[in-house]
Amino acid sequence: MQTKTIPISSSDALPVALKSLLKGELIAFPTDTVYGIGTLAFNATGAAKIYAAKERPPDKALPILLADSEDFEKVAANIPEMARILAEAFLPGALTLILPKHPDIPEAISSLETVGVRIPDHEFTRTLLRATGPMAVTSANISGKDSPISAAEVYNQLNGRLPLILDGGIFKNGVPSTVADCTEEEVKILREGSISKSAILKSLAR
Repeated sequence: MQTKTIPISSSDALPVALKSLLKGELIAFPTDTVYGIGTLAFNATGAAKIYAAKERPPDKALPILLADSEDFEKVAANIPEMARILAEAFLPGALTLILPKHPDIPEAISSLETVGVRIPDHEFTRTLLRATGPMAVTSANISGKDSPISAAEVYNQLNGRLPLILDGGIFKNGVPSTVADCTEEEVKILREGSISKSAILKSLAR
């Protein structure tokens, strides 16, 4: 497979990305943290391609990116109040919320009863997500290797494993999102990233 790179500033970026996704293919693109690799969230075949491209263990669920908080109900059910408070405080941004999974989410995306959701703080990515709807997205790297902060780093790891990389420049931060489990009575921080545990607890205490 030939891997093509298109800058997000190109007028071709969005239509070519949409064409690839509607064919069940993968694309890599910038988020507000690192570069991600993704497919449409309800496409089990596309999800299988992500696992293959990344050499990712199939028991690890794929997070879902959304354009807006109004989209939560498309991928999650019985959304806890704490999740809505955290979304209001930190999203769009580098926070992934673990929520009860919507029954329509394929097992290939998450075999668990939960799903991770996030709204990236990146204008192009949210434009893409408004056009595609929810996308299953994880870091665009071979599992176990460094998460890429540039299109070149994605290409170096995944060349030939996906048809399209959207180049949005270099991210100097490169810190992944904080992951907060909102499915229990109290929030549980599964991974502390760009947003601190103390900031999350402070937001919930107000």
